[in-house]
Amino acid sequence: MKRILLVFLVLIFQFSFSKPISETQKLAATCKVWGFLKYYHPNVTNGSQNWDEQLFQILPQVEQAKDTEAFSLVIENWISSLGEVKVYKAVKPASKKEYFDKNFDLSWFNKLFSKSLSKKLKFIEENRIQGQQFYYTSDPYIKVQNEIKYQDFKWTDKNLRLLALFRYWNQMEYFFPYKYKMDENWDSVLAEMLPRFTAPESEKDFVLAMREISVKLDDTHASTQTNKMYDYFGDKFTPFDVVFIDNKAVVINLKNDSLAKIDDIRIGDVITNVGGKKVEDLINENLKYAEGSNRPAILKNIYWAVFNGKTETTEIEFNRDNSNSYKTIKRYKYQDLKIRLKSSEKWKLLEDKIGYIDVESINAKELPDVMKEFKNTKAIVFDARKYPKEPNIEEDIAQYLYPEEKAYAKFIDVDLTYPGRYIWREDQKTGKKNPDYYKGKVIILENEKTQSHGEHLVMCLQAAPNTTIIGSQTAGADGGTCRYEIIKGYSTIFTGFGIFYPNRKETQRIGIVPDIEVKPTISGIQQGKDEVLERAILFAKTGK
Repeated sequence: MKRILLVFLVLIFQFSFSKPISETQKLAATCKVWGFLKYYHPNVTNGSQNWDEQLFQILPQVEQAKDTEAFSLVIENWISSLGEVKVYKAVKPASKKEYFDKNFDLSWFNKLFSKSLSKKLKFIEENRIQGQQFYYTSDPYIKVQNEIKYQDFKWTDKNLRLLALFRYWNQMEYFFPYKYKMDENWDSVLAEMLPRFTAPESEKDFVLAMREISVKLDDTHASTQTNKMYDYFGDKFTPFDVVFIDNKAVVINLKNDSLAKIDDIRIGDVITNVGGKKVEDLINENLKYAEGSNRPAILKNIYWAVFNGKTETTEIEFNRDNSNSYKTIKRYKYQDLKIRLKSSEKWKLLEDKIGYIDVESINAKELPDVMKEFKNTKAIVFDARKYPKEPNIEEDIAQYLYPEEKAYAKFIDVDLTYPGRYIWREDQKTGKKNPDYYKGKVIILENEKTQSHGEHLVMCLQAAPNTTIIGSQTAGADGGTCRYEIIKGYSTIFTGFGIFYPNRKETQRIGIVPDIEVKPTISGIQQGKDEVLERAILFAKTGK
């Protein structure tokens, strides 16, 4: 009777504390544990393990586990097989660190797992490796390193598909500084995307899943690139550039005048349909493939998904001179476009003693002569609507605009001794005592093409006295990038460290907010106007 009672109590105990577990739940938890051990366990983070092979060996055992108790036991045994974790004797840091912890959360230890497994993971966290990371470094630059290359990667290999997902998800979990700014919770993204990696419907489905998960970072820098994308969206381009206004594509530039003339494409043409589909519908269908921190940045990057194709021609509907027409236009291989870049003046004197400087092309050696020429102007317009080519040009310019040294930005860097946490750097400063600084109005032009280095430049110039920003929302990806290959044939990029204002106000996704908002209009483009520059000239003259 006692024996029967004992068995009955054991069964009750098991029923109470062990729950069924789905494949997605098991794989999501395995992904998180595998990544945590990769960056925290001293016997893994030192590079002594073939960590990919460890994953391949544990996956069949994970698959066989039918409930949370069995799953926890598999993971516990796996961790035990990695060897002893010694108690770490903390050394008092030379200086106190100020942490940025909006991304940091290891509370998942206590969800789904047994208490003993939770304790094991917590012990590893407390006694984590405190030295150099084997798989990641930020000295001197952000870099993913020492990942095994798979020259024969095949999309049909489930283990390698999961490896690609696990690598990418954990890289962003611990080393993407703006995870907390995403629209979707990163854990939810893992659960959502797992079925696309465990059982993709086709190679196309897998390729698009690789693209989609990177776009979910809501980061204008972040995307996955592979030549396979051309197989689905086409490798033939139209010979013109557009901006999207009111869900219509407006031609703003001809990549090659001769090719554009073949089909009589003109600046100001308003395209409403491509290949039998409304431009608005094409935009909405492809939003999940176009990277961007905000809507203007996404629209800047979605061009190829709307206009590219596999065929050498496509039909468009367009409006010109208030008349709708249809025509068939040619598309070309990128190399056959033979893009002709139009030259522009690096600097010039505009009307009414207003200077103009194109920050894309100006270099530091030219600045002394330019600033001498513009010394007595009433305003200088710095056009930051293109990407600056010269490193640190913003600080070179600031020497002429700042009356004294001043902080203009603040960074966060990943704490490699505690992955997932970030450390505030000291303020980034520039300038020096300069009573002869420029006294006129400083006007900065910006738009959605103002990105990364361009946004950093605007922040720097913005800190000068008497500064006004005119234009529209920038790309919202202000920070250095990290590039690496997730797995053979799939490269990626993301914003690798965070940049804020000195008061710790964010720039990611928000971008640099203009003081006076001005956006190009369809009629302005058709009339050949630069409405943003015109508004800047008006402000320089009137102060309004």
